[in-house]
Amino acid sequence: MQTVLIVDDEPNYRLILSELLQDEGYEVFTADCGEKAMETIKETDLDLVITDMRMPGMSGMELLKELKIFNQELPVIMITAFGEVEIAVAAMQAGAYNYLTKPFNNDELLVSIKKAVDHYSLVRENLRLRSQVSTRYKFGNMIGKDEKIRYLFDLIEKVAPTNASVLITGESGTGKELVAKAIHFNSQRREAPLISLNCAGLPEHLLESELFGHEKGAFTGATALRKGRFELADSGSIFLDEVGEMPLNLQAKLLRVIQERTFERVGSSTPMKVNVRIIAATNKDLKDEVGQGNFREDLYYRLNVLQLHLPPLRERAGDIPLLVNHFITKFATQLNRPDLKISNQALRYLTSLSWAGNVRELENTMERAAILCDDECIEVNDFTTDISPPQGHTLPLEAQCDQIPSGYRLPDFLDAIEKKLILNALTDANQVQAHAADQLGITKSLLQYKMKKYDIMKQA
Repeated sequence: MQTVLIVDDEPNYRLILSELLQDEGYEVFTADCGEKAMETIKETDLDLVITDMRMPGMSGMELLKELKIFNQELPVIMITAFGEVEIAVAAMQAGAYNYLTKPFNNDELLVSIKKAVDHYSLVRENLRLRSQVSTRYKFGNMIGKDEKIRYLFDLIEKVAPTNASVLITGESGTGKELVAKAIHFNSQRREAPLISLNCAGLPEHLLESELFGHEKGAFTGATALRKGRFELADSGSIFLDEVGEMPLNLQAKLLRVIQERTFERVGSSTPMKVNVRIIAATNKDLKDEVGQGNFREDLYYRLNVLQLHLPPLRERAGDIPLLVNHFITKFATQLNRPDLKISNQALRYLTSLSWAGNVRELENTMERAAILCDDECIEVNDFTTDISPPQGHTLPLEAQCDQIPSGYRLPDFLDAIEKKLILNALTDANQVQAHAADQLGITKSLLQYKMKKYDIMKQA
């Protein structure tokens, strides 16, 4: 619901305008002077201010100037008396969105209000997206030629134009939020906001406030009215990441929003209508969570109208070179190193890893390597945070490779070498996995994945 503040020292005028705007579906606040208006502006998430030009104390022009210091983009419609056009023009130059001269008809006012709040909605969305453009998210900035990822791209193209709820599944780091962006920016809602919220890690009362907003004084610390994510996403899409972490009590309220398209802010009993497409994501098996009583079955089926599964990076290793080159281009631009590249040996090394942290881990690894790289070519030794060279090697790696006998099957030989290196590193690190991972130049989570793969037991 769009919120409007009416500022005028005449009670009857405030009452008439309030009833007119409430009938049109606006949430209306009023103030009888500029000083009280500023208090409301600082405490309330407003979409528009309508103020009379001449008031006792702070004038409309003074209010406009102070308001613009607090929020440069908030639109203001000035109401002036007939014959004050020069003052109204000065107000426009000071940042007012529009002015109306008394007397004016209601239709004229309502048209001006609609244009102002629509303009502010676009301004806020543009500020949020910054320089992002819809073409960037044709496939959510996802890259891949693997059959599984191409199939996912095809599904996105089919799902995006609909209004159906979507459940995105996959391990952490696979790019579920990118899929959500791809769906939204290829949908008919692309001009409206895509609002995201991670449901993990927030206490239940804070999560409820984030989802549905709250009234001033609804709880300790609620010093101002605040719109929730559903209200901000009206006409657009909301992305609920890690939805499997949502408490059961809030799951019931989310179900109501899906079924009835209404909700109440915390501390309010007034239902608010909302038109939002829900895109949810989880790294859990929600069907299993339903069986354990941790997730509502009815909500599961409401969210799971269409399911998109993101494969882990280890299942599409052929995409690693494409992703590596993409990240090199990205970080070369950010670091102003246009000639940055990667050696074939380093690329082979990256391709051989299993990437338990998926694309996110690969991206972080490439960013770190781009920063640590001493010249314009990333090498294997740039993938470790240990500045000192590995100890215990009397010959360069290439020379040691020359001593490898022939006749071995490549997968078996690589597995044997990898297992031996892990065992050696664990021994050198006194079984401290974090230190062993540093020595190997990989993450602790990847080390644990490989220990499980090779059935290497953790030593006491």
